[in-house]
Amino acid sequence: MIPQTSPLANYLSNQAALDESIRRVLSAGRYILGDETAAFERQFADYIGVPYAVGVGNGTEALHLALRALGIGAGDEVITVSHTAVATVAAVEMSGATPVLVDIRPSSYTLDAGLVERAISKRSKAIVPVHLYGQPCEMEQITRLAKTHDLFVVEDCAQSHGALYQQRRTGAWGHAAAFSFYPTKNLGCLGDGGAIVTRDPTLYNQLTALRQYGWDEKRISQCAGWNSRIDELQAAVLRVKLVRLEESNRRRIQIARTYDRLLSGIPELTLPSVIPGTTHVYHQYVVRCADPSARNRLIAHLSEQGIQTAVHYPLPVHLHPAYAHRLPGSRALPVTEEVSPKIISLPLFPELTDEEVGRVATSITGFFGRRV
Repeated sequence: MIPQTSPLANYLSNQAALDESIRRVLSAGRYILGDETAAFERQFADYIGVPYAVGVGNGTEALHLALRALGIGAGDEVITVSHTAVATVAAVEMSGATPVLVDIRPSSYTLDAGLVERAISKRSKAIVPVHLYGQPCEMEQITRLAKTHDLFVVEDCAQSHGALYQQRRTGAWGHAAAFSFYPTKNLGCLGDGGAIVTRDPTLYNQLTALRQYGWDEKRISQCAGWNSRIDELQAAVLRVKLVRLEESNRRRIQIARTYDRLLSGIPELTLPSVIPGTTHVYHQYVVRCADPSARNRLIAHLSEQGIQTAVHYPLPVHLHPAYAHRLPGSRALPVTEEVSPKIISLPLFPELTDEEVGRVATSITGFFGRRV
């Protein structure tokens, strides 16, 4: 079986260094907010190109706390997309704000910046662009629009660790940015974890308080907060993997280019595109079939061949029962609803071998009656 992704393969490829990092934490005797967390926060902030990072429990809480720290809450609106993990919309609602949905570009599957302005109202407080699948959004246009309308920008970077827009990393464009370190991510830990990055020292201080009950240095709650702390074990694991992130991303890009080459002659299949001026880091390699029935038959065909695929995501958020008919903007998402039933995420992770990539491509071209 060729898996769609494999956190186990990633662990095994880094096993010696990861095991040593875990032993180091266990021997140190401090397991929450210790030296490993502080070191990872410094190193991750440096990597993104901002002064501050705050480790938290997961990516959803990272986005939620970022919005809270910016003063966003009940009565406010936050503009984002429906073609994303449910976590994006859930985090907005956790803050008390209302998600307002706009459509995506069919070529990149990311926020259509040209549609944002018409979604802005007197209640709008922030834009949350989602750098989906490893493809950065059009941040220059988004940040310019936000400045014009006095809105915050909080980047959802859960799938874009290391991606670049105009030679600046995702996470370094907005007022704040939220990262997930779920095990399948480009930078993933061995459990749950997340981080918020920012350039703003006031926002940083607010975030460090909010992640731990609103405490000050004397453990006095100066504001109402939460319990959302990355633990020392996960921070130590992330320090090991951060050193190798660029290498891992290069391998992802190499695999994507091989898929591009081997699958380019299939007119029934739309391959991923890259927005000019960006570096796509391929958290997922997503192809789009001409129609939903072909998508479903291709998934079944690949499964029979021992090739695992996934669908990111089976439904846009606004069509989930929990959100149906109640999110502003959900009636004007034709592109989102058009692409959702047609997409497939092919196997892609750094440890995938060239032979396995070739096998996936051969199976796909065979399904469409062609040869590699």
